[in-house]
Amino acid sequence: MRPPRAVEPAERGATRIADRVVAKIAAQAAREALGEPSATDHEPPHASVTVHDGSARIGVWVELGYPTDIGARCRAVRRRITERVKGLAGMDVPEVMITVERLHSAHGDRTGGERVR
Repeated sequence: MRPPRAVEPAERGATRIADRVVAKIAAQAAREALGEPSATDHEPPHASVTVHDGSARIGVWVELGYPTDIGARCRAVRRRITERVKGLAGMDVPEVMITVERLHSAHGDRTGGERVR
């Protein structure tokens, strides 16, 4: 009996990873980057993805605690998403658009309608 012949990469076909799978990877990566415990008033990050020719353009929506360095937090999210999508899905990520939907102040539970400065 002969051993099976090795199949050349070009003959193997291609694997297509669904956009929704990449979106789940991106949302999980954003949660990992933020490292915040899940609070009842915080929505977990969610993402949308457009995949074309082996690359993914990603939009992610997050809520952050405040005060915080918003720019640094967004850079950490962007970096983690890029790493995880490349590592798990093998896709390049030329664009990650981050939208901060809401800031949660530690002083936000005060009554009387006072503004936080």
